[in-house]
This record gives sequence, structure tokens and C-alpha cells, in this order.
Amino acid sequence: YNTKTFPTPPDSWQVVFVEQNLPDGKSNKGRVQAYDGPIYIADAALFVKATQPQLGISDPYQLTEEQYQAVLKVLRDQHSLIHRYWHDTTVQMSDFKNEGVVASSAWPYQANALKAEGQPVATVFPKEGVTGWADTTMLHSEAKHPVCAYKWMNWSLTPKVQGDVAAWFGSLPVVPQGCKASPLLGEKGCETNGFNYFDKIAFWKTPVAEGGKFVPYSRWTQDYIAIMGGR
Repeated sequence: YNTKTFPTPPDSWQVVFVEQNLPDGKSNKGRVQAYDGPIYIADAALFVKATQPQLGISDPYQLTEEQYQAVLKVLRDQHSLIHRYWHDTTVQMSDFKNEGVVASSAWPYQANALKAEGQPVATVFPKEGVTGWADTTMLHSEAKHPVCAYKWMNWSLTPKVQGDVAAWFGSLPVVPQGCKASPLLGEKGCETNGFNYFDKIAFWKTPVAEGGKFVPYSRWTQDYIAIMGGR
């Protein structure tokens, strides 16, 4: 978020989902962004879980038809507020600098890069919680050089490499020792990148129907494309 627009950090996703005047007295219309992937439905589900508790959402990736329709309504209502559905990190950074965008979901990478440039940008974990992901490296079943691949994987798991990668992307090392092994990441890098917020992160997973109980990811994909197109 832009610290000039928000002298106090916004504590709720409401600033990107509900039309309102922001602390600078201007509307949020055309000044907020949303991610352009169907998985963003889960972000809206976290907001609905907190604001419409009667729907009984417990897992933002397992939505019944009724819950799902309530989440889609929030996203359709949001459409008129959106400056851009972002995908490219560089484009989003430019939008914050040049296009008047003041609040959005984002990754630490964009925020850290903008801060390094001296831009008035900071991050906050809203009270409703956030989504996030863990990257996985897998070995192909028919890899031609499995020994070499395992050596690379073992190297990639060493604390310093984990810390260096975390510093570059604004993520967290999968090896906790990486928090203290990288001069690039620094003493407080893990703290800055959200190490203490794990309990507030709903990690990405593929929504599955489980015999028709929940709405599967194929529908998420179709419906989110429609919403981004204004339908």
C-alpha cells in the first residue's frame, strides 16, 4: 500500500473489495488491483469468511456452492474498482509508481524492490489473513542425470543458498537456518518477509470437488476469467 495515502496501515482487505473513500479523501475506484489468477478467489474467500461468518467457510479452497456464489459476488462487485488485474510484477511496480495505484495484494518481491527505490510503499497482513504458496522442486521420473539432479537439489537446500534466494525474491527459506546464513538476507530478513505470520497464511492448494461437496478448480478458472472480463 502507498504510505502517503494510508498514514496508518489498512488492516482489512475491505479497501480493495468494497467501494469507499480512502484516508486521503478520494475514492478507491481505479486505484486498487487484484491478482489475475483464479487462485485469487481464495483471497476473496478469506474476506467473506471474516465478514459473512454465517456462511461457515472454514477453508478458502473448499467452498460449497452457496459459499462460492457469495465469494463470486464480492469479486464481481470489485470489478468496477480495479485499475488492473496484475500478473507481471514489473508492471505492478510501475503502476504503483506512475499510475496512481495505492493498494493491492502483492508479493514481498514488489514491495521490497519499491522500498529499495525509495518509494512510499509498505506491507501489511490484513486481519482476515492472506494466501501464499510454497515452491517445490521435483525430480523427473526419467531424468537422464539423477545423481547430478540430487546434487543440485542438495545444494539448493543449503542454508546460505536458501537465504540468498529468499533475499532476492522476498520469500522465506525452507531451511530455518537459512534465516541466519545469508548476508544478503540480513539478520532481520526473515522477520521482514513474514516468518512470524505462518499461522495467518492459507497456503495455495488445488480446490477439488470431493464427490460434489465443493466447487472444483475448473469452475474457478472459468468463472474468474468471466469476472475479469466484466461478466
